[in-house]
Amino acid sequence: MRSKRGFTVLEMIVATTIMAIAVVGLLSGIAASTRNAARLREYGRAVQLARLRMNELLVDPRLPRDVTLSGPYDPALSGGLEAGWQARLTTFEMPPAAAPGLLSLDRIELQVWWTAGTRRRTFTLDGFRPRVWKPEDFVPGVGQ
Repeated sequence: MRSKRGFTVLEMIVATTIMAIAVVGLLSGIAASTRNAARLREYGRAVQLARLRMNELLVDPRLPRDVTLSGPYDPALSGGLEAGWQARLTTFEMPPAAAPGLLSLDRIELQVWWTAGTRRRTFTLDGFRPRVWKPEDFVPGVGQ
């Protein structure tokens, strides 16, 4: 008897097919990972921009109450993304009987948006800060 060495054509076709399926699956996974990484990078940049804007809003004593403010982000800060923000300051919690010298709690709602491809993505961030009522906050005879 003669011993056979090597592979048959059928074995080579099956092995090549299995290898092709594995390579396609691997490339598909790499492409999905790359898309996810880009999306997370954009989201992380938007979060950083939101934190910067929220910090500025929280310390601004001249921020108008019950007025919607908005603006774009500088493309140099946003990494070339088209991005912007919208904010509103409202009274969140007041003492039962408001009077000068008492504390209340203000809420700043900040919405950040950015364009990813053709889609506009957004998220909202809330911040709170204390406020001391001043005599000029009261109009005599109104709401008392």
